Amino acid sequence: MSENKSNISWLNSFLIETGELAYFTGRFFKEVFRRPFEFKEFLKQCYNVGNKSLLLVGITGFIIGLVFTLQSRPKMMELGAESWLPSMVSISIIREIGPIITALICAGKIGSGIGAELGSMRVTEQIDAMEVSGTNPFKYLVVTRILATTFMIPLLVIMGDAIALFGSFLIENIKGDVSFTLYFNEVFNSLDFSDFTPSTIKTFFFGFAIGLVGCYKGYYTKHGTAGVGVSANSAVVEASIVLFIIDFVAVLIADIFYSV
Repeated sequence: MSENKSNISWLNSFLIETGELAYFTGRFFKEVFRRPFEFKEFLKQCYNVGNKSLLLVGITGFIIGLVFTLQSRPKMMELGAESWLPSMVSISIIREIGPIITALICAGKIGSGIGAELGSMRVTEQIDAMEVSGTNPFKYLVVTRILATTFMIPLLVIMGDAIALFGSFLIENIKGDVSFTLYFNEVFNSLDFSDFTPSTIKTFFFGFAIGLVGCYKGYYTKHGTAGVGVSANSAVVEASIVLFIIDFVAVLIADIFYSV
């Protein structure tokens, strides 16, 4: 009996939070087209999201390229398909590995940062003070951050993919004495426009989801300072789950796109 009550309580909480997040999303689309446009704050958030995350994304991408090539090379040599390694690595990174891992890294850094920042402002009543002063805190704090993540995550993914391919080239250059020109000729010969399009489009949805969940969790923080940590943590967890769902749907759509 108690287990059934627990399951019902969990389901109720899930449905309530889903409804609140849907309302939050609708409010974003309502506010984003209203004046005034907080352009300076938007540029500031783009800097915070993009520039301050670039080093972490670059290091992650570089290690992905190194490890993926090191792991794949022995098996490709065993099959006598060593020359296909640049093609396999580039398609794997561009289509799937680069976007999803970069987005997860950003969910951990950016999502938690937004959740903690807005959560702190909520519990210290800074958001309430903005409302009293006549400022629209939702537009100033939420809309600018969601737009910043939506537009900057794709750029971070592109940078991460490029650095990952460079890391892969270094392994091939050291292990197989492959020149820079030869390696990247193989890379670009194997890639098609259809490889870039779905993987790039879904990164905009990744960025939107990271910003949306982070802002939602931070904006509605409760229970004082202890709630700030809870908001930051839950922002990362829920954003990561949403990223996997978006990625799964994107792969299904891309599969239909490739098969046509």
